[in-house]
Amino acid sequence: MELRDIEIFLTLAEELHFGRTAERLHVSQARVSQAIGRQERRLGVALFDRTSRRVTLTPVGRRLREDLQQALDLLKAGLARAEAAGLGAGRTLRLGVFGHAGHELRPLVDAFRARYPGADVQFGEIYGSDPFTALRTGEHDVNVLWLPVAEPDLTVGPTVLTGGRVLAVPADHPLTERGTASLEDLADNHVVDLGPDAPEYWVTSMVPTRTPLGRRIPRGPAARTFHEILSLVAAGHCVHPLGELAARYNRPPGVVFLPIRDAPALQWALTWRSTADSPSIRALAQTAADLGPISM
Repeated sequence: MELRDIEIFLTLAEELHFGRTAERLHVSQARVSQAIGRQERRLGVALFDRTSRRVTLTPVGRRLREDLQQALDLLKAGLARAEAAGLGAGRTLRLGVFGHAGHELRPLVDAFRARYPGADVQFGEIYGSDPFTALRTGEHDVNVLWLPVAEPDLTVGPTVLTGGRVLAVPADHPLTERGTASLEDLADNHVVDLGPDAPEYWVTSMVPTRTPLGRRIPRGPAARTFHEILSLVAAGHCVHPLGELAARYNRPPGVVFLPIRDAPALQWALTWRSTADSPSIRALAQTAADLGPISM
């Protein structure tokens, strides 16, 4: 019995539905029926009882499911151990993050190191003005970027962080008396222009061009780095939306962070160059998927 046929049998034994099994495995329903029929002819015994309303395992089918599941689990465990040994041979992933996001990602990094002893993660800094170049040049293996990312040469992996948004304003700004901000407030102020190296669709998901009521949000002056943004805000030249992570780890003089009460939550995902896909990147992505998103 081929490995794919074993997978089809075990999935059908779980779903007990040919259509759902085909959808889950991304094959045709005919392929599922053919695989099961071939297995039953080879074994000379029915594995499933089928009626027009339901599919059930026969006693032989139940026993085969138990045996094959044990064998498949052992096979996967063996492959995982071999992969872990390979990944542990001094492989270090360069992970690009914004500011202090690396601290929030400690649960992911710790889980990855525990699962793959000897593998490691080192953090590099990325900027909103140029989010993709370090990936494309190979300086970074993976970046943690806010969504959406719609670049044809990049793969978007699991979401690793979720959180709200804040508005950085000068300490003497009238909004500070209110204690919160709204997206409509942006039309009454300038926001930073991040320049031409970040795609417009990606920038506007953080810094929109218009408010919910359709008012234009003026852009300028220009800034490249997070600290340049804060310096411009402190000098009273602009305000700027940021992830709430900025407020958690920064207390710059002359800047106040106000929660944006009507802004949708941000999602941050692992992103890497598709042609640079590797076992270590897939291992980090799988670890992130198993761990689930970390709420900031």
